[in-house]
Amino acid sequence: MKLQLALDVLTLQDALSLARAVEDCVDRFEMGTPFLLEYGMEAVRRFRAAFPEKEILADTKIMDAGALEAESAFRAGADFVTVLAVTDRATTAACVEAARRAGGQVVADLICVEDLPGEAAALEAIGVHGLAVHVGVDQQARGRTPLGDLRAIRHCVRRAEVSVAGGISRSTLPDYCALRPDVLIVGGAIASAPDPAGEARAIRQAITRHSAP
Repeated sequence: MKLQLALDVLTLQDALSLARAVEDCVDRFEMGTPFLLEYGMEAVRRFRAAFPEKEILADTKIMDAGALEAESAFRAGADFVTVLAVTDRATTAACVEAARRAGGQVVADLICVEDLPGEAAALEAIGVHGLAVHVGVDQQARGRTPLGDLRAIRHCVRRAEVSVAGGISRSTLPDYCALRPDVLIVGGAIASAPDPAGEARAIRQAITRHSAP
């Protein structure tokens, strides 16, 4: 299982400093949507320059103009872009085609999708590379977690990488690891910890422990 660090509400400089502190424990850095809205593709360019060996995901949540927006993120150095699964199939297909030309990958964010198995099958048919089970912060505030959605989708995915996000912390990690997602996305549990490097290390160790056969 990979560990993806979501960077959402930090300043660009603070995000770079945090990333340097935890880079040995993290596989993929996510430029979160609020972060991209604040700093644009400059954030992707800065992270690509600072971490040339790390995977970088731009959480673009593309809803329209799929090729245009995906190409912008890939040019800046992103390895992955996200498209909202609820958008038109043509937009998703345009993102996939842009990824093919750029050598990148597309992750479909399943937030607000009701028929998860059906949508997963359709998205895999289009050619998305990843499926992200995601419960947003507003839903989390009402007590919802992504655990049920992950359980619903995990065994119906044929080839796409499955990631999961939505308030995951060290205390809830075992429940998610038991369902074997390919990528665990953690944000505030690391970024807001008193000792982010120590927390990232503890989460990495927990993932390794729970990934063992």
